[in-house]
Amino acid sequence: MTEQITVAEAIGRTLATTGATHAFGVVGSGNFHMTNALINAGVTFTASRNEMGAALMADAHGRLTGTAAIVSVHQGGGYLNALTGVLEAVKAHTPMLVLSGGVARGDTVSNFHLDQARVAEGVGAVPWAISTARSAVGDVAAAYHATITRRVPVVLTVPVDLQEEMVDWAADLVPPHPPIVPAGADATAIAGLVDLLANAQRPVIVGGRGAHAAKGELRALGAASGALLVASGGGRGIFVGDEWALDVMGGFATDGAAELIGDADLLVVFGTALTKWTARGGTLTDGRRIVQVDDRPEAIGLHRPVELAIVGDAALVARAATEELRRRHPDGRTAYRTPDVHERVQRFRYWSDQPVASRATATHVDPAELSVHLDRLLPLERVVVPDGGNVNAYAGAFFRVPDENGYVLDLASQSIGCGLAEGIGAAIARPDRLPLVATGDGSLLMNAVELETAARLGLGLLVLVYDDAAYGAEVHIFHDSDQKETVVFPDVDIAAIARGYGCEAITVRALADLAPLDVWLDGPRDRPFVIDAKIEGFASPLMIQDMH
Repeated sequence: MTEQITVAEAIGRTLATTGATHAFGVVGSGNFHMTNALINAGVTFTASRNEMGAALMADAHGRLTGTAAIVSVHQGGGYLNALTGVLEAVKAHTPMLVLSGGVARGDTVSNFHLDQARVAEGVGAVPWAISTARSAVGDVAAAYHATITRRVPVVLTVPVDLQEEMVDWAADLVPPHPPIVPAGADATAIAGLVDLLANAQRPVIVGGRGAHAAKGELRALGAASGALLVASGGGRGIFVGDEWALDVMGGFATDGAAELIGDADLLVVFGTALTKWTARGGTLTDGRRIVQVDDRPEAIGLHRPVELAIVGDAALVARAATEELRRRHPDGRTAYRTPDVHERVQRFRYWSDQPVASRATATHVDPAELSVHLDRLLPLERVVVPDGGNVNAYAGAFFRVPDENGYVLDLASQSIGCGLAEGIGAAIARPDRLPLVATGDGSLLMNAVELETAARLGLGLLVLVYDDAAYGAEVHIFHDSDQKETVVFPDVDIAAIARGYGCEAITVRALADLAPLDVWLDGPRDRPFVIDAKIEGFASPLMIQDMH
């Protein structure tokens, strides 16, 4: 039985019916009714303090839950504020529906007027529109389905006057999502992959974030082919627990791990695009035979040429290749899995196992030594969220992760300042784990306002600030310049700022200053804990690679 309701209310009910469970946003007059409609329909809403934060929270939430979060924003400036988070989601292929108010139809003189569709296209998102009030239910359901199937943010702009119109609504008027059936590769492609694996002496299988669901099949393929396993930066955690797996490829790899990967004669990559970061500037890929498997044709060969391109579902391709390898080699292959290599894999897997020569001073803690100490102190059931800048190697590589859902790498757009909001989204998505945001002072201060959001929500969020009183990456990139005043700042009492937002916070100049953290870890962890770690501005391992 249908009932007459407003378009705004129909949007909320339709999204809840299609599967939306969580929304993030900042509420203004243009999205007030749509946001409340979501809440009335049972969708949980988290109010951020900035629209950028809302989009980043939704990005992390989507990565860890596999669902498409809603970002609710006001038209015009509110929508523009969200774009950094939308851009991150675009480049990370995170499903996200941006639900935005719009000026009344034809009102081109409004202060809020903006061609939001063109702006969406400019950052790579998909603009969507509701044609008429009568088509609203189908249009909204199609938009939500599109963000899931295309794995790209969809921007749905709803004019305020359209929101007030009346429509017939009933749950059975919401069109269902058609099932998505993954496709495998044809027999010729599988045979080509198996030929390469069967003849390789030092094969390495790389698993990216696009291959998370295929981790079992990739491990089986590694065992059948004698290949080492390693994750891309975005896929980090996928192979945790496998004795033949290195932690991570690329700039975050230890020197010993990079040497093992660099000695490979064949790379078979699943669900990752082999960016310059994964390739370590090409040193891990140039001159190697490469097979790339991805379900998106546009990803194949995007960053570097490959010998064999296979478009298909990672799990299905890996399973078919394993079956054929086992048929040809019933006893398996040794290939790269020798006793000597096994010992090196164990020794060089993690940064936290590498020797650290402390460079601490009387007033500053050494960032590497601090990272190793905290990695051993904190529970392994964690979600690590690094931020950008010079310190991202400490944040992104020194902290071990429990599995593929223990890591959110928010560097797809290379924007600093994303970590805190992404960490809040991760904390909401995985309340069973310790969320660890490891960031720099420059990054944190860009969006410190979201500390209030974390405190208001009572999140047990640990925020580690590597505080060198600078934009450290620029300091090192332009180390020969004598004009660095624009990227160096006075020391700031970040702990005091955090306490002002309702967090617990300490300043750390030596490892002994971490003692209050033990008390917080013991519980109840009902508010964030911020560590303002005063560090010397050393170039991090990743920055040293970039400088050379």
